[in-house]
Amino acid sequence: MTASAPADMPEGTPFGPGITSVIAYLHGCQMVSFKRLTEVCQGLFGLTISQGAIANMLARVGDAMAAPAERIAAEVRASEVVASDETSARVKGKTWWQWTFGCATAVSFVIASTRGKCVPTAFLAGAKPKMWLSDRLPAQCKHAEEHQFCLAHLIRDAQYAIDHGDTIFAPDFKALLEDACAVGRRRPDLADATIAAHRRRLERQLDRLLAHKPTDAEGRKLRDAVALDCRGKLLVFLKRRDVEPTNNESERALRPSVIFRKVTNGFRSEWGAKAYAALCSIVETGRRNGRSALTAIRDALATSAPAAAGA
Repeated sequence: MTASAPADMPEGTPFGPGITSVIAYLHGCQMVSFKRLTEVCQGLFGLTISQGAIANMLARVGDAMAAPAERIAAEVRASEVVASDETSARVKGKTWWQWTFGCATAVSFVIASTRGKCVPTAFLAGAKPKMWLSDRLPAQCKHAEEHQFCLAHLIRDAQYAIDHGDTIFAPDFKALLEDACAVGRRRPDLADATIAAHRRRLERQLDRLLAHKPTDAEGRKLRDAVALDCRGKLLVFLKRRDVEPTNNESERALRPSVIFRKVTNGFRSEWGAKAYAALCSIVETGRRNGRSALTAIRDALATSAPAAAGA
């Protein structure tokens, strides 16, 4: 007698959500190639599956994950504070860009052919957060009412100027940023009045630093950039407790994708890139809410069972 298929198994495929979730996890999160996946399925599960069947399965996964990924994007757009970053991606042999847009509870990824301002503009779809956290890339700017520049990026810029020979501006500027980050780490234990006092103290120090006139070219470049572009975007996190002084969370969210790119050399199709972005959104959002990658994938497929069945 042949057993009935599980209720949540998509029509037209012999593979249920369990094996589908495992294969999506192994390929998307552990970078296991299609060829090795056929060997893993045979060795672990006694399941004979072709590379073509795996490709079709992942295409259905991409379709099924589109709706959960869009709900994540909507949650990010509705947040008062959004952090963003980007890294290169390879799609059909060309350089594309993988963007991340995140808030405290959700992270949305977009893989696009451009690094331009049109990507975050399109993602926001008319929304305007109160705060934006990013590096100084112009495409990341002017999307919210206020902006916090990542101090970790600026510390690296200051170190570069120091290594280049600046002794007038960059060393003291780096020390000020490190001091500000230290206050940020202590912020949960500090009263609002104490944080405000630190902000005023750091602003006075910054004003004194900006009066310096570096003689080294990189020192002058850094000092001018701070005076013209950064002056009001360095210490915003000392006015809002829900804003971080660095964009490290976004960088960490992109790190698995950088490894994926180096291991796999990218995507052969645009649908593969879109499916991977949706997978990243679901996995990273799950992580921020205390769920494992496999559990987040399985939950997303379970909530999209009707869509998967029609794929």
